[in-house]
Parts: sequence; C-alpha cells; structure tokens
Amino acid sequence: MSQTETEATTANRTDSQGVSTTAGETVEETRPEWTRYEAGGETKLAVDDLDVHYGDDHALKGVSMDIPEQSVTALIGPSGCGKSTFLRCLNRMNDRIRAARVDGTVELDGENIYQDGVDLVELRKRVGMVFQSPNPFPKSIRENVSYGPRKHGDIETGLLAKLTGRAEPDREEALVERSLERAALWEEVNDRLEDNALGLSGGQQQRLCIARCLAVDPEVILMDEPASALDPIATSKIEDLIEDLAQDYTVVVVTHSMQQAARVSDQTAVFLTGGELVEYDDTEEIFESPESQRVEDYISGTCLP
Repeated sequence: MSQTETEATTANRTDSQGVSTTAGETVEETRPEWTRYEAGGETKLAVDDLDVHYGDDHALKGVSMDIPEQSVTALIGPSGCGKSTFLRCLNRMNDRIRAARVDGTVELDGENIYQDGVDLVELRKRVGMVFQSPNPFPKSIRENVSYGPRKHGDIETGLLAKLTGRAEPDREEALVERSLERAALWEEVNDRLEDNALGLSGGQQQRLCIARCLAVDPEVILMDEPASALDPIATSKIEDLIEDLAQDYTVVVVTHSMQQAARVSDQTAVFLTGGELVEYDDTEEIFESPESQRVEDYISGTCLP
C-alpha cells in the first residue's frame, strides 16, 4: 500500500469510524478479501459473523472464517485482541462466563453448535480443549487418561461392572496405552502408570492433558498457548506432537509465538486491536507477504502492542 493510500485510509478510518488502535499501529480499512481464505480440504468448522460481548466490552467483532479439517490453524495477535475468546467459542466454553453474550453462528460439520438443544457434554467431547497451564487431576497417570471414557460410559469399570460381568480392563489398558502413545508420553511413563500425575514434569503434564483429551476420541483439538509455560525442550516436543496430531485431527492453536505459528501451522489467522480478524491465509503468505500493513507491522515488530 502506498503512502498516499495509507494516509487516505487513515483519514477515513479516523474520521468516519473512530477506530481505536494500539499506540503506533497503522490505521487502515480492513478489506473483506484479506480474510476470505479457501483451504484445499473440507471445512470442519465454519464461523459466520461472530460477535462476543462481555458486558459492555465488545471482545469480537463480526468474525467469519472456515477452518479446514486435519490441519493446524494458528491464531496470533497481541494480548487482548480476542483470539482466546474466539477459541472458546468453538466449543461454547464462553457459556460458563455469565457476562458473555455470543451472536453469530459456528457450524461443526454443517450443524450450528449454538442452536437450541445442543448437548454441551457431547460437543466438548467432539471438540476438546487443552489449556495454557497443565491441569492434570490429582490422580494416577492411568486414571487421568481413563477418567473421560469412564465418565462418558465408553468403558465399563468399577465393582458393579465386575459383578455383572461388564468390566472391560483389557479395553481400558489398550485405551490408556494408545492415548499416551499418541501424546508421545508412553515410553516415558509406561512403567509408572499408578504414580500420581502431579509428580510429572511440566512438559509431561501437558502431554498427559493432551492424552486425556485424545482418550475420548475428539474430532477437533483446541489449544490455548499449550507451550507458553514450558522450557524449550518441552516446547519442541509439544510442537512435534501438534504436527503429528494434524494427520488425524483438526487442530486450532492460540500462540503468542509467531515463530511457533510459522513452524507448526498450515494457515494463520491474525487478530488485532478491537477483536477484529484482520487477515487469514496460508501461513507462508501471512509471514512472507501479508496484505495488511497492520499485520506486516505486527509481524515485523514495527508496531509493538
């Protein structure tokens, strides 16, 4: 964009819309084509005109984007730009916040998850979440993995199941092993499955939480800065795991690390000041030749939020 175009856009934006931006951030008119990304694969999640308010705070403004299946979509942007709010909309975690109001649609395989009658337990089984800080249960490693399938009735355990002949210990063992293997943790813990999970390192705890998510056989895995609290070695293992998981699952990850987004994602969505999706494209395009001057400034560090 030329200097003249930038100045004209700045004048229009400031005069007619009064948009607030981070200090030093270029003011420009966001163009719809910058967010019309068409991936090669099938769409798993389709978001249309999504708005989120927390009381009087307008956290997300008219966000529309399609998330392709079996791929990694990274959400980047400065703190407070709405990327974690957007992530939580994808399995209705914002329902837990009393002040939150969500408008618009989010479709999972063509079905609006915000329509009346949606089973939230089943939804969150299909669309799992891994949080920023590891949060294993104060139980054994084995119980952490098998807890979800037991709760959902996918495996029969306990005294009543044993008395009625419905206990499935072999199936539970196979599920625990498979989930830990998928989370790249089995080799490190297979000889101490009865140990308390809180005794694991931070990186191992986070991979255990991923195994716990995988144990209920989700279709989508949401990750909110999953490596932000980890050391570089543990972070590398999480990044390798994310790439592996995308072969079978749809992964959406929030990260403050642009280097991490560039390494692990297939496509990247950039949220900037005011809860606005500014640009969405192949990750290589976003980092090498973004359309938006604001995105270029953010990625290059010209504008530091």
